[in-house]
Amino acid sequence: MSNLERLFYPKAVGIIGANKEFFGGGYFLKCLEFSKYDKPIYLFNPRLKGELLDGIKVYSSIMEIPEEQPIDYAIIAVRAQYCPKVLEECGKKKVPYVCIFTSGFSEVGNYELEKEISDIARRYNVRVIGPNCLGVHSPKGRLTLSLFPTKEAGELGIISQSGTLSNAIIGLAETTCNTYISKLISIGNQIDLNVVDFLKYFLKDNDTQIIGMYLENIKGQKAGNELIETVRQLSLEKQKPVIILKVGFYGESTKEAIVSHTGGMAGSPQIWKAFAKQSGAILVQSTKELVTLAMGFKYLDINKINRNISVIAVGGGTSIELSDLMEMHNLKVPKLSENTKDQLQEFLPDVNTILRNPLDLGVMGGSPDNLKRAFITLDNDPNISVIVFIQPYRYDNAYTKAIIGAKSEMKKPLICVANQMIEDTNEYRSKLRHKKEAFKVGIPIFGSLDLTAKALDRICSFKEFLERHKNNEN
Repeated sequence: MSNLERLFYPKAVGIIGANKEFFGGGYFLKCLEFSKYDKPIYLFNPRLKGELLDGIKVYSSIMEIPEEQPIDYAIIAVRAQYCPKVLEECGKKKVPYVCIFTSGFSEVGNYELEKEISDIARRYNVRVIGPNCLGVHSPKGRLTLSLFPTKEAGELGIISQSGTLSNAIIGLAETTCNTYISKLISIGNQIDLNVVDFLKYFLKDNDTQIIGMYLENIKGQKAGNELIETVRQLSLEKQKPVIILKVGFYGESTKEAIVSHTGGMAGSPQIWKAFAKQSGAILVQSTKELVTLAMGFKYLDINKINRNISVIAVGGGTSIELSDLMEMHNLKVPKLSENTKDQLQEFLPDVNTILRNPLDLGVMGGSPDNLKRAFITLDNDPNISVIVFIQPYRYDNAYTKAIIGAKSEMKKPLICVANQMIEDTNEYRSKLRHKKEAFKVGIPIFGSLDLTAKALDRICSFKEFLERHKNNEN
């Protein structure tokens, strides 16, 4: 495999098919400007030759660029029928990496044209991402495929067969879950560089500690076998969880959509479940699950977590609902120790509180001091490993300080669940302030009871996978 560092940290980028519009090549120019890419950008379009786009000179062809001005990464955004000629020119100019944004290949039955560009890429040793994709997002390399990301780099690596979902994952992960991207690759039809190539890169990439994937298909048995082995290496050798949103299991319309989107077949749920069991991969069913679980792995020490959960709420109904969901997802809500109950009784009255697990604080949950004492008391209970707090409709400073203060004295993980209770801009503002403060001290904020239960189940399953294989080795 070639050195992908030049792809993620290119010293010069070319856009073939640059234009004045907010789509196609013009979109990629706006992305580079947004990310403040600080190295040379070359623009190509014979119709605009000699003009300036945002102050950058437009050339007719990449062949006009002198040899002493090499381009590491070129984005092709021209019509499908022109791609072979343009790709050949990139090969002649020794461009190592090309993203073909253009669609119109195997996803619409145009297999011959796809084979033609594949043959050209091999002939000139050009590594191709796509076609039918958005290419690379690398915050440290100041390279992006989105107009809305922050410029902060994190620990989540993403491989996606969808460009639009790539943008959605960046937005959800960063703004909702405070979980930032190390690298993201929109891979499209995978005629050359494929999901396994990038997973192998993530094996050695110290910046990437959690991996998420949106997959529609895997092409070929060899790729399938390599996928199992590589994910297994990531899980067992590197302890990097691999979270997969695999679509296309159900319904003919979905399967047909996959063929027309990236030109491949979907596979069966039984095959993918067996793959997950063998490799340690974690299957999820939505982008929200994917980014929420990534947040869980970022903030929670899996060595401190087991399936024994304490639930605390201000109100019995929500605590029972979450407890039910926990048990539905193979988690346990065990009884509190007698010592814990005795300590809780010292500051919680018998009226309107229920001193058990789940713990209902009732109206006493309105007191930030009582809330803090309850967290610290539960933290010392030997029967539980993690405390989950269902927040009421309250995100003021006193409440936030109580939760953060408790966290500073706790040894066990603390999770907060911030359900949306009403459609209200004031609630949203106060919740956002609260979330930012909680994230700073390592408290993950989950958006729903259901996502919380699913994430904890999957984190425990990953830990148990590692423990089983460690015991087998011994």
